[in-house]
Amino acid sequence: MALCRLVQSPPTNFHFRKYPSKFLKFSSLSLAFRYCHSSMDSPPEGYRRNVGICLMNNDKKIFAASRLDIPDAWQMPQGGIDEGEDPRNAAIRELREETGVTSAEVIAEVPYWLTYDFPPKVREKLNIQWGSDWKGQAQKWFLFKFTGQDQEINLLGDGSEKPEFGEWSWVTPEQLIDLTVEFKKPVYKEVLSVFAPHL
Repeated sequence: MALCRLVQSPPTNFHFRKYPSKFLKFSSLSLAFRYCHSSMDSPPEGYRRNVGICLMNNDKKIFAASRLDIPDAWQMPQGGIDEGEDPRNAAIRELREETGVTSAEVIAEVPYWLTYDFPPKVREKLNIQWGSDWKGQAQKWFLFKFTGQDQEINLLGDGSEKPEFGEWSWVTPEQLIDLTVEFKKPVYKEVLSVFAPHL
């Protein structure tokens, strides 16, 4: 499995996490999150509007990256929706800002909002950072097919925002669930279930 870092030189002596011989079954995960069948303009009260991006390559593997602030926390790209911004446009913008990727096309979306609550310490940190008091995030998820070459992926992004990721890799859905922080696993499980026909 290829692993790429924020720096442009190839990684040395990096050992990717070993995976169990039997991959996790999605059904074994807790479903402690909310389905929100509301309109595009009405996410649940108290949750920050957000988009999530599942970027898939030609081998049906998914882009995952480790956070600079929490190196063991791997995730798919995501980000806030600006006031008045369409979620699909927000997803295209966030993908570009966080990964530098512009060679991609939207091929599917989860047709409802998914929410997760921040753990108390995460909530406290983010609310100080954002100057808000969000319970968690309400997300619209989009599946993108990557149509470019791996060299296009640049964790410095498009230069418009501070970099968020330190390393990246193409992973299987099972590996992604294994790498993801606990409080995001149920949402990831649902996202991958909706996108399963494409993966």
